[in-house]
Amino acid sequence: MRYDTPSLERWSSRAYDGSFGYVSTQGAPLVDLLDPRPGERVLDLGCGTGVLTAQIAARGTEVLGIDGSPAMIEKALAQHPGIDFIVGDGHDFTVVQAYDAVFSNAALHWMSRDPAAVIANVREALVPGGRFVAEMGGAGNCAELTAAMLTAWREYGLREPDLPWYFPTPAEYARRLEQEGFVVRLLEYFDRPTPLDECPGGAADWVRMFASSVIEGLPPEVVAPLLGRVNELAAPALRRETGWMADYVRLRFAAVRR
Repeated sequence: MRYDTPSLERWSSRAYDGSFGYVSTQGAPLVDLLDPRPGERVLDLGCGTGVLTAQIAARGTEVLGIDGSPAMIEKALAQHPGIDFIVGDGHDFTVVQAYDAVFSNAALHWMSRDPAAVIANVREALVPGGRFVAEMGGAGNCAELTAAMLTAWREYGLREPDLPWYFPTPAEYARRLEQEGFVVRLLEYFDRPTPLDECPGGAADWVRMFASSVIEGLPPEVVAPLLGRVNELAAPALRRETGWMADYVRLRFAAVRR
């Protein structure tokens, strides 16, 4: 979906599947939680390059992948012929025929402009009793990474950056789901420290990939030393002998439309 962050349009789909391939790898258990069944219609909201969309389709479902990045959708179409993918916006998408389930992995936290509208759109896309199964960043996600960013910005005399994500608490998101007409069947909130194996530049690489909007418009000569300082600040908490870690906290849920 289009998540109101300019960085998404500049994501490299190759990097997404390569250096940051854990995004889809970590989502594999979520497909099992969805438990797609032959003949069901499933919508994958924020599908990226379609790795998990294809896994859902392999269960015998009719699946549609939606994402806000044309580059992601272009790659998804090329890699997964026979599966439908379209560019769309999570804040205002509609469907012609209701789906049995809506699935979303590592995408809802990008839909930060109006999370309630996104949930309402999901509800409208589901048949009564339809499932909404998703995983997203939860409160505290990337806390060390963002603290390092904010401190570096402050040290350089820069205005505090507008972070592009929405990381709710479990109680907050459960309340939103219930207010929009869902019954929450499962909600899990857990730490997931994640190796950044393909990030030789450490936290700086992570910022360039997932928060590039915060460095847009900065003087080019400032960016490298600024991100170097982010690395220095984040290293005590996130750098190990084996490499860099991302301090992820995830919120996973399964809900049913009333």
